[in-house]
Amino acid sequence: MKHYRIGLALTALVLFHPIPAAAAELKTQTAQAFEQYVRVAEAQMSSRRGFLWPDDFREPEREHALASVRAGEPFISRVETRDNGQSLHVPNGLVHHWVGLVFAPGATLEQSLRLMQDYDHHAGLFRPAVTRSKLLARDNDVFRVHLRFFMKKVITVVVDTENEARFTRVAPDRASSRIRSLHVNEVEDPGTPRERTMPEGNDGGYLWRLNTYWRFLERDGGTYVQCESITLTRSIPFGLHWLIGPFLTSIPRESLTFVLETTRKALVTPPAL
Repeated sequence: MKHYRIGLALTALVLFHPIPAAAAELKTQTAQAFEQYVRVAEAQMSSRRGFLWPDDFREPEREHALASVRAGEPFISRVETRDNGQSLHVPNGLVHHWVGLVFAPGATLEQSLRLMQDYDHHAGLFRPAVTRSKLLARDNDVFRVHLRFFMKKVITVVVDTENEARFTRVAPDRASSRIRSLHVNEVEDPGTPRERTMPEGNDGGYLWRLNTYWRFLERDGGTYVQCESITLTRSIPFGLHWLIGPFLTSIPRESLTFVLETTRKALVTPPAL
């Protein structure tokens, strides 16, 4: 009983006196190691045989995965990029690398691209994960976008980001995009008169970098939508795994699943008259 009371007291202490947002610092070696991970990962993306992730599976695993996706089951998998078989270590940081695939029956490639490029309405589409969205500039198929992310799991984190999105038409039936964060700033006391943007890389460390790679393929009476995400967060401080661990380790997968399922629903749901 004594240990139980101590546990409740510690929980209350942390919840009502949150960890200082300046408790983490993005060090140069961490950022450089992450960029190296991204370079290797992007090179491997370009060298894959197939356009979609399951295309590199052996049969019948490939067709089974695609059939499940066509039946409405999202495909989500964790990815670990290695360089010549060696793990890529990122000191003082954690890399979260996931890939997911959904199928939108009846949707066309053009509809999918219009939806994804309509950045002014992403806050309405992807709420509550995205609470603000605005197209800042466009040069043909290159977009500069502001997105405010809302993340909650035991603790709540709000992050402002500025991103560059580059779309490429690969063939008449397929397209891809690469979206990279240019600036990431955690927001302290969001939605209050005390709201302020924290210095980049000197915050809670819950999101330091965000890269997403989209692929769209019109086939089989609809469009496959794939998203591969690579994010960088702080490492988990000693003694705080119970609090920060679930946030850092589960949010990337849950966010990817939410975005893909929301995209699929938006594409298959007729617009309101």
